Amino acid sequence: MLKDLILRNRSYRRFDESFFIDKNVLLELVDLARLSPSGGNLQPLKFFLSFEADKNVKIFDCLSWAGYLSEWNGPEKGERPTAYIIILGDLTIKNEVKNDQGIAAQSMLLGATEKGLGGCIIGSVNKEKLRALLKIPSHLEILLVVALGKPIEKIELENLPENDDIKYWRDLQGVHHVPKRNLNDLIIS
Repeated sequence: MLKDLILRNRSYRRFDESFFIDKNVLLELVDLARLSPSGGNLQPLKFFLSFEADKNVKIFDCLSWAGYLSEWNGPEKGERPTAYIIILGDLTIKNEVKNDQGIAAQSMLLGATEKGLGGCIIGSVNKEKLRALLKIPSHLEILLVVALGKPIEKIELENLPENDDIKYWRDLQGVHHVPKRNLNDLIIS
């Protein structure tokens, strides 16, 4: 059921770093993005795949991991993603990509979840450093990074507290808590 897949698809930030994801899995995930809707059917997205340790380290060093967990600098060694997909916008096709990258990222993460994997969409990226390290051509705008791996953390959804604090947090056992607004609070009509 789709709802079950969506409930299992969380923003995982800690992974079993010994679990290898190969290129074919990444190609399958990008194929899901390729088949997803695209504004005006322009299909301006390109993808940089990383599943090798040396490239993964370069990418990891350009990312910020969890804005609400200010005391946490990201996954420790042994808990880092084992693959990344960098979503790029080809400026020769469209000079500004607004929505395609979100649709593509969600499609890829749902596919990853179906395979027992997990990931995190990261928008807080040192784009110029990443471009230089990976030699990404200037006509390809870095839009998002999707970190992937075998999740090792537990994430619990809970109702938004009365003070409307939407910030996620971790308890002393390392469980990641994510407050969600009530469905009735979202409906206007």
